[in-house]
Amino acid sequence: MFILTALNMTAQYEQIKEHNGEENTDISTFNNPRSESFNFDWRFRVISDIDSLPVYTASGYDDSDWRMLDLPHDFQFEQPWDEKSSRARGFKPSCKGVYRKTFVADNDWRGKKVSLDFGGIMCIGDVYLNGKKIASTDYGYVGFEADLSKDLRYGEENVITVYASTGKEKGSRWYTGGGLFRDVNLKITNPTHIARHGIYVTTPNVTPDSAEVLVNVEIENWRNHKDVSIDVNIKDMNGNIAGKTTRSLSQLLDKHRSVEIALPVVKIENPNLWDLDNPYLYNAEVTLKADGMTVDTLSRSFGIRRIEFSPEFGFKLNGKKVFLKGHSGHHDLGALGAAAFDKGIERILLQLKDFGFNTIRCSHNPYSESFSRIADKVGMLVVDELFDKWSDKDYWSGRKPLTAIWPGLMAEWIKRDRNSPSVIMWSLGNELQIREDWTGYPEMNDWGVTMYRIMDQVAKRFDPTRPTTVAQFPAKAGSIVRKDKEYSDCVMPPELACATQIASLNYQSEWYDEFLKNKPEMILFQSEAESNKWLEPFVNMDYDRSVGMAYWGAVEYWGESNRWPKKGWNYSFFSHTGHPYPQAYLLRSAFKSNEPTIRIGVLDTEGTETVSWNDVNVGQAAMHAHWNFEEGSKQQIYVFTNAPKAELMVDGKSLGVKENSGEKNMTNVITWNNVVCNKGGTITAIALDEKGKEVARHELYAAKNAVKLEVNTETPHLKADGMDLMYIDISALDSKGRRDVNYDEPISVKVNGAATFMALDNGDHYTDEIFYGVTEKRMRNGYMQLIIRSNRTPGEVIVDLTSGKLKKRIKFLSSGTLPETRKMSVGKPY
Repeated sequence: MFILTALNMTAQYEQIKEHNGEENTDISTFNNPRSESFNFDWRFRVISDIDSLPVYTASGYDDSDWRMLDLPHDFQFEQPWDEKSSRARGFKPSCKGVYRKTFVADNDWRGKKVSLDFGGIMCIGDVYLNGKKIASTDYGYVGFEADLSKDLRYGEENVITVYASTGKEKGSRWYTGGGLFRDVNLKITNPTHIARHGIYVTTPNVTPDSAEVLVNVEIENWRNHKDVSIDVNIKDMNGNIAGKTTRSLSQLLDKHRSVEIALPVVKIENPNLWDLDNPYLYNAEVTLKADGMTVDTLSRSFGIRRIEFSPEFGFKLNGKKVFLKGHSGHHDLGALGAAAFDKGIERILLQLKDFGFNTIRCSHNPYSESFSRIADKVGMLVVDELFDKWSDKDYWSGRKPLTAIWPGLMAEWIKRDRNSPSVIMWSLGNELQIREDWTGYPEMNDWGVTMYRIMDQVAKRFDPTRPTTVAQFPAKAGSIVRKDKEYSDCVMPPELACATQIASLNYQSEWYDEFLKNKPEMILFQSEAESNKWLEPFVNMDYDRSVGMAYWGAVEYWGESNRWPKKGWNYSFFSHTGHPYPQAYLLRSAFKSNEPTIRIGVLDTEGTETVSWNDVNVGQAAMHAHWNFEEGSKQQIYVFTNAPKAELMVDGKSLGVKENSGEKNMTNVITWNNVVCNKGGTITAIALDEKGKEVARHELYAAKNAVKLEVNTETPHLKADGMDLMYIDISALDSKGRRDVNYDEPISVKVNGAATFMALDNGDHYTDEIFYGVTEKRMRNGYMQLIIRSNRTPGEVIVDLTSGKLKKRIKFLSSGTLPETRKMSVGKPY
């Protein structure tokens, strides 16, 4: 059995268990280090080439006519759709942009370390201070820090300029976005301080009765003082101290400028364990003192939990079997493009969790820093992924080779996310075993095994408590694919999957039983599954032995389109607005099998397609969620249910009861063909238990012409911090409150008061309209999604909606504080 703990810390751990440092209670006053948002009041413009950069980076350049905006910002998503641009990258043209921001450096900052923390610059970028380049990035998904200290003009105006480029067109296989698409923060610390991502908390021994918490702290510039000490308070969610630890460095002999210090173990009695249903978080509050003075303080949240992996049981969380039911997809957020807003992340995680998902695989790159912390709070597991291919050329936009810079990128990535209890695996790459030149060191001629082993050792240096993996495709040894004559005879998994700690395989789940017969020691995870096969990939998994599975593209995303004018992947269970299609309830019926579920889907023959992708057939059987069809037309009805049987009724007349067959490709699916639709009628599906008793029902109506607009605000509150979002669903309803799916009139929006307009989105993945600044669009299926952003000043928000004769005004307050928990209600399918 493979049980993951802090293996390479064992000797250090045993040593410090015996250490009894005395608590230092001397808290001297000091100039508090601080971190504040640098997201607001940037100037921006798109540029055609980099020849003008020296002009734009000069501190005296007049940028007053540039557009003013706040971050996060995706400038590529604002560009017009272009049929001639890469379909893989969502038919958005490659482009470049420049951001500028002027600020005054306070005289009190002298002698401090002043830096900017960039969550990422997509895809590549450079940072300038007063015309001097001070930092660069060649991989936009990983953050970095730009040190301003040496070049600041204290007491004067300073100019930060950021150049960003989406890179070469073939530098990615999906839509990336462009620009300052994540948060930027200004950080001011004393010279002796806690290092970037310098707090590392592990829980090496966990039982329901007690837990041992091990805190490691990395300190920079410690050798300038006679005595340096670290105090840590472990606090629960109510702010109560659950444990303390302290350590002095006075006896430390080390010439490193930066040192990592393991503190004495903290024992927590009767801990609240982090799990999916109770995502309980503690805080490690660290105080750093130098020569008796407090010089830095920092707090990091963490969870007390135990993870185990084994070929015998797959995965356990806190000693209990958990089967991963996941979504694997890219990082964009619908109408926001790639701009990483916390609210956009939170709402999609909550929606997926409501449908029974418990895992996100971050494909094929790290998501934003806040993503895993939101997952911590929501109670969602994360398979954290670093790269796609290990290639210096293909699907790589960096100006420096991947093989030259990956260790630094890995260190930043793991140190950033390693305190998150939601993160259970480090995935180092994706679909490498296709070509040797995608495996890092093709000279090894071993499908990336050597490269993986090197990367695994580096990963273990920064976090030995989680396993590493690489998602594999083709999912057979020797890179054998279906067109090869040896395909049927090859029953061995890929060579690289046999070397990784977790064998992550993309697709072809019908072969997994054979793979496990030949390699019973494998710990198997289906890292991508075909959505068009519905529950078959889920049913194919050995629940008792395997880790779990993740559907590819369960939520629509931009890019990887197979044809114009479709702008991205839509073989999905959820729209890019986050709303469920009828077939999403099929997953819910399996993922939440203990809750009775039934849902009607009416087959949309025009929207149904199948294409060959990655050596497998993918596509979708598109579904309508209404009963507005021509009089006498015949429809094919799908009923998704986890009940033993179901009855279908049309206009109150029964069409019979059918059994839930249980066949792999039709698990929880019951069909009725040639069902006649009567105009203005209803269709009802009733879920029945073994005794024929009703346990659930679902009904579709035929709506009449719309007579009013109705709105649903997914959250009742908006926080006046300039970063909060509110999603508002707008529906055109008839006199009985039924949505008129034929209503496609334009709707215009005006937002006044303490919020600003962000986007209108009717859910059309084939749209030719852009989202930025467009305050009028045609409704689609009687639906429109409105996204607004809070200002930094509290006050009333007024939203006026007009669609022909239909009008609606809503008012609400944007306030400085919010309730600790605010429930979100993502709307009904459309």
